[in-house]
Amino acid sequence: MDGLIKEDQIRQMKAEEIPECVNVIRSAFKTVADEFGFTRENAPRFTAFAMDDTRLRYQLLIEKRPMFVYLHEGKIVGYYSIATLENGNAEINNLSVLPEFRHLGIGRKLVEDVFKRVESMGIDKIEIGIVEENVRLRKWYEMLGFVHTGCKKFDFFPFTCGYMEKTIKDRECGI
Repeated sequence: MDGLIKEDQIRQMKAEEIPECVNVIRSAFKTVADEFGFTRENAPRFTAFAMDDTRLRYQLLIEKRPMFVYLHEGKIVGYYSIATLENGNAEINNLSVLPEFRHLGIGRKLVEDVFKRVESMGIDKIEIGIVEENVRLRKWYEMLGFVHTGCKKFDFFPFTCGYMEKTIKDRECGI
């Protein structure tokens, strides 16, 4: 490859990349766990602790979720998947960027990629769940056009789940 640096790209994840993607997801969500005091003991279902190869493989092979990776110089540094919900909307799952690659615009590029892919699937609305107490993340999603729609407290989490959504295209208005 005569010393050329590979360009960054977003592409569909390959099944053999599951372990690397699990590492990206767990590493990214672990910083949130550390910031807010979540542990394996008080939040065993939080993504930093609950994600593993088996779960990701199930989502890929059984649920058939589209999964995407962000490659920086050939290395996977970002990830997300799309779930199609019963209401016909799409949901972003496990959007993550390795901590050492944050604040470089990778997260924004991943979200913009979600918008394009969801629209090409003929879906108008994207939903996402976040840690409600993570005000910085909520503001970031709002900056990208998401609107806060509510929150819910679950007994199995030491935090409140916040919900946001973004309409991609208003079919009635042709926007």
